[in-house]
Amino acid sequence: MTTDLTQNVAEQIRQAAAGIFPEIVALRRDIHLHPELSYEEVRTTALIADYLTALGIIPEKPLMKTGVVALLKGTHPSRKSRVVALRADIDALPLNEENQHGFCSVEGGKMHACGHDMHTAMLLGAAKILSGMRELLVGDLLFVFQPAEEKAPGGAKPLLDAGLFKRFNPSAIIGQHCFSTVESGKVALCKGSFMAAADELYLTVTGQGGHASAPHKAADPVLASAHIITGVQHLISRVAPPHEAAVVSISSIHGGHATNVIPRQVTISGTMRTMNEEVRSLLHGRLRQTVTGIATAFGVEAELEIREGYPVLSNDPDFTEQAARICVEYLGEDHVLICEPIMTAEDFSHYLQVCPGTFWQIGTGMANNDKSNTLHSPTFNPDERSLETGCGLLAYSAVRFLESE
Repeated sequence: MTTDLTQNVAEQIRQAAAGIFPEIVALRRDIHLHPELSYEEVRTTALIADYLTALGIIPEKPLMKTGVVALLKGTHPSRKSRVVALRADIDALPLNEENQHGFCSVEGGKMHACGHDMHTAMLLGAAKILSGMRELLVGDLLFVFQPAEEKAPGGAKPLLDAGLFKRFNPSAIIGQHCFSTVESGKVALCKGSFMAAADELYLTVTGQGGHASAPHKAADPVLASAHIITGVQHLISRVAPPHEAAVVSISSIHGGHATNVIPRQVTISGTMRTMNEEVRSLLHGRLRQTVTGIATAFGVEAELEIREGYPVLSNDPDFTEQAARICVEYLGEDHVLICEPIMTAEDFSHYLQVCPGTFWQIGTGMANNDKSNTLHSPTFNPDERSLETGCGLLAYSAVRFLESE
């Protein structure tokens, strides 16, 4: 329920977010200029640690080589021993930036094309706001600046395995991700299964090479591979239930170098995305059966490796419903949307397996958003006005969840 007190807090945080906006833009641009790949975020880690230390928030002893974890203790007179965690990822992607603005990446082959520079700056902004209002915190806040979201096995699971949640025992966790499909100033939430489990597929098909004019004397891995790819595509429509979202995409195939030579070997790779862990397991088994069966029929051998990626990201329904109400308090009803599940993946899912929480889409798109302004694109260019929205919303949500739990 919205009260005069909560509205006063919301307005206080809105003003604080507006006041630090230029500083947060500068932080984001600094991080964007110097992107670092997964497990290599040394400069970014130092920047985060220095900024938090200047706020009087001392980073904890590192649990991984990179990344920062820090605890902000509330000073409310009736402070409970509760902890709410706020998470941002800090790594970049391996691609060359093609934007024309004045703060493009100076690191060749590296770019913040997924908005992690935005996420990091927003959480730093939230930390600054909250450090100035500790008297409102009915509990403590755990800031998690996580490395290596973009590269399996990711940074979330190693942090958990290193004892992150056992040590701080958060009662809830909140995360957010830039989405140019959502207009800047708005947020979109989804209850339940929101993002897919993602598995990497690697297949090697080995036959007997030979002259292309006499294919009957060879065991053709190219033809076998073509049938394997077709068979794999049929799995979705004939194994996965129609009401369950699932995707198999073969994205790479390599074999042979000449028009008149049947090669000995073909390599194939792709991805499998599922929204249900039971369907995921079922498809794994049927995928292996399909590959083995077709290879046997064509007289070749096939070796399939399934590298299991992040699990299904499932937002706690009750927590997400409460989060939506809190977002409405801060942004207004017209700026809070309900979104559909998507087939991209996020290692925030690991946190949600052991702790209630939610992961929402923070809008970074413009009214007439360019089609090239998409995640993982060399021209991804989020609206920086969303930095003010993102840091304020995180700060307000943290205060409200500490109050309500």
